[in-house]
Amino acid sequence: MAVSVLAVSTLGLMWGPLQLGIPDLSCHWPPLGLWAHVWQLSRRSVAVASGPDTSGTGHYCCFCSLLLPAESRSSAFALRAFNVELAQKKKTVNELYCDSPPHQRVVTELWKAVRKHNLTKRWLVKITDEREKNLDDKVYHNIQKLGNYAKNTQSSLLYLTLEILGIKDLHTDHATNHIGKTQGLVTRLRATPCHGNRRKLFLPMGICMLHGVSREDFLQKSQNENVRDVVYDIASQAHLHLKHARSFHESVPVKAFPAFAQTVALEDYLKKIRQVDFDLFHPSLQQRNILLPLSLSIQSWRKRYFKKAIKGIWMAIS
Repeated sequence: MAVSVLAVSTLGLMWGPLQLGIPDLSCHWPPLGLWAHVWQLSRRSVAVASGPDTSGTGHYCCFCSLLLPAESRSSAFALRAFNVELAQKKKTVNELYCDSPPHQRVVTELWKAVRKHNLTKRWLVKITDEREKNLDDKVYHNIQKLGNYAKNTQSSLLYLTLEILGIKDLHTDHATNHIGKTQGLVTRLRATPCHGNRRKLFLPMGICMLHGVSREDFLQKSQNENVRDVVYDIASQAHLHLKHARSFHESVPVKAFPAFAQTVALEDYLKKIRQVDFDLFHPSLQQRNILLPLSLSIQSWRKRYFKKAIKGIWMAIS
């Protein structure tokens, strides 16, 4: 936490809007209580899904929200808090569209966001419905079904963020669909080592069977060729979705780019996993990238939602 606050403060002081045009991260913060609440929820959700926050999931999500325009940040943080804490409660969604605000901090803030930005109820319902189906730690048989889960959760969350920014655009919607699926696949890979510590595995079993890999192979943190092939297939699919999202870059309004800042972190992880030859349990994959806030801000300044493509990394699918 101290490192994160220091990084934000440093970026806000060094690269304020008068120098590079980057949003000033040192002012116009969401209400302090909501910021602290979302930070704790993010850490808790990562601890449940993927162990201690060494992967940086909650870390980069909070920084990505800070890159949004000042007038949108409170709504975005409320949306993220909902996604972490309340998305399994369908009743909550109905309360958000009542005339009086519910008496609960996160719901109240999101209720304000719904009224301010006229958020579409359908996206919130998709998130809650999909989370309800997944309450029993469902294992998806193939990447396509896992991709649908990611589309209904991660992509829906991005659609709502775009509504907060006032963006409705067909090309942006296409990019959002692919980015959400990338997020879902990368999250599954990232969480696998800690899931294994609890003797659980949530990777698509169809791919495991195709390569002759058993659940026990992952639980024993095997580094054999077949296990790496499973990881390669999933990572390649994530990269392909990211490549499709990147193809819409020229058509997506610049105003939407802050909503897609997470692609920088997704590319960073996919690059790292390629560098360790798809060894999912390599220690470097569990280390937080302390330069990520800087990288996010640079891409924001350059008006891009991805890093420059590195040739030759994914030759088999590029």
